[in-house]
Parts: sequence; C-alpha cells; structure tokens
Amino acid sequence: MLIGEVAHRSGVSARMLRHYDTLGLVRPTGRTVGGYREYAPEDIRRIFHVEGLRSLGLSLRQIARALDDPEFAPAALVGELIRDTEERLRRERELLERLRRVDAADPAGWPDVLRVVELLRGLGSTNAARRQQVLLTSAEEAPMPADVLAEAILTESDPNVAGALRWALARSGDDAVASLSPGLTATDAEVRQRAALALAELPGDESTALLTEALADTDPAVRRTAALALGARGDTAAIPTLVATVVEGPNDVEAAELLGTLSRDPLWANRILTALTAELDAHPEPPIRIRLTQALAELPGTLALNTLRRLTTDPNRAVALLATSLVSALSQAE
Repeated sequence: MLIGEVAHRSGVSARMLRHYDTLGLVRPTGRTVGGYREYAPEDIRRIFHVEGLRSLGLSLRQIARALDDPEFAPAALVGELIRDTEERLRRERELLERLRRVDAADPAGWPDVLRVVELLRGLGSTNAARRQQVLLTSAEEAPMPADVLAEAILTESDPNVAGALRWALARSGDDAVASLSPGLTATDAEVRQRAALALAELPGDESTALLTEALADTDPAVRRTAALALGARGDTAAIPTLVATVVEGPNDVEAAELLGTLSRDPLWANRILTALTAELDAHPEPPIRIRLTQALAELPGTLALNTLRRLTTDPNRAVALLATSLVSALSQAE
C-alpha cells in the first residue's frame, strides 16, 4: 500500500508518515520499482500502535522505546504520564479560574485587566506582607472585584492580611455580601468564622440576615461573632447568644456591654435581667458567676440592684466582694 492510501486510511498525514520513517519509528517494508514507499500490513498496524500511544501523551521517543524495547515496563511511564497530566490540568484550571475572575471584574480596558491580574498574583504570594501590600496599594486605585476578595478572605489565615481583605471588601461594592454567603455553609468552621467576621464589617439588611442565620451555627466562635455584630446593630435576636458569651467567654466584656445597651429598651430590659439571673442559678462556678455579676452591672440604672444585693452574700468571697462594691456604687447613684 502506497503512502497516499495509507495516509487516507489511517488519518495520519503523508508528511507525518515521512517523519516517522526519518525517525525510524515506522519504516515501510518495501519500495516500488519507482522508489515509492510501500507499506505492508505489519507496518500499518505499527502506525496504529504509534497513534494509540500518542493519544496517551507519549512523546515519539517514548513510543519508540515502548515498541522496540522488549524489557520496557509501562507501569512507571504510565504513572509519570498520570502525574504530568494532573499537573497540566491543575495549571489549566488555575488559568480558567483566573480568566473567569478577570471577566467577572468587567474590565473596561487593558489597564483594568492588568490591575486584576496583579491583584491575583499578589494574593497568591506565599509572603503575607506582599499579600497585604498589594491589597492596600490596589484599593487606593479603585474598588477591587468582590468575588476575588471574598475567596481570599475565606482562605486567609494571617490576621493582618485578613483585616486588609475585609477592609478592601467593604469598599468593593454591592456584591460583597453575596460573595461571602457560600462561606457560611462551608464544612470547615474556620472558613465560616472568616465569613462571619467579614460580614460583621459589611452594613445593610443582607449582611444582617446572614449573620442572623449564623446564630444557629454549630460552632460557638461563629455564633459569638454573629451575635457581637448583631448586638452592635441593636438586633435583639443576638441576646441569647450574648448571654451565653458572658457565661462561656471569651468576649464576655463586650457581650455584657452590648446587653447593657440593649437593656435600654424597656421591652427587653427585664428579659435580659431574667436571662442573666437564670444563668447565675445554673452555674456555681466562681469564674462564671464573676462574669455574670459584671454583666449585671452593665444594665441601666438600678435594674440589677436587687440581684446584686443578693450576691453580696454569695458563698464565693470574690463574687460577694464584687457585688458589694457594685451595690455601693449603684446605691450612691440612686
């Protein structure tokens, strides 16, 4: 069979067949009287073997070794091909994601594209100072893409960089809250906590709604972050978690102050007092009782005076002394 017919039937170009011949990879068995290449059935089968191995990503050199070396073991080479392919796919996915981020930024021109690319490169740095620097520099020029910042927030472990990311996200525009929303449903509690911290710095009803949902999170740190943010916004949905924060700590001082502020509303004053008193009845541990006593002192006016008077005879001397001091101060203010 002549080279033209072989090319037609095999789908391999005549030029490539000549290249195979030059390399010694597939040499035609014979020649015609006129000197044209003539391929035997065995040659054609070898062509299909070559093409089959090429489809796996083998180089022509590797194919020659695989077909001609009887001691060649394919397992190691196949494993290497798998690793190379996985690495190539990883790079391709990174490129695709980078392109999507640039597209999502809706660049008006190449300067915008370059700014986003520089931001992505900076955020990908292993150096925390470099990540922080690119955030502060880029944010001064123009708002940055919210989805890029939100994704970085959810993975950032350095507290300084995380703070810069939250600051930049708050300046990024209306998409900031929506970009953080998936973080609150992550399986990793640390990711949910990062999302809650970022939402706490974003104003508006949408962030408030998501923080309210976070009050039911299984992780106490996430619940605490949401409650402190909501309490600062005057949202009474945070009260049970704020009371629990006083009991459990940390952030008990901040939680107590927020409960005091919320108690200025007469509708909630007695409810908060009742909740704190119930925790006193439930917890004999001195550290918890001290925190609860201090929280009672944050309530407005003399709302907690009678409860504090009872605590002046608390079995724990530290609690009794603290309550006595607080009663004295409140009595003078009457």
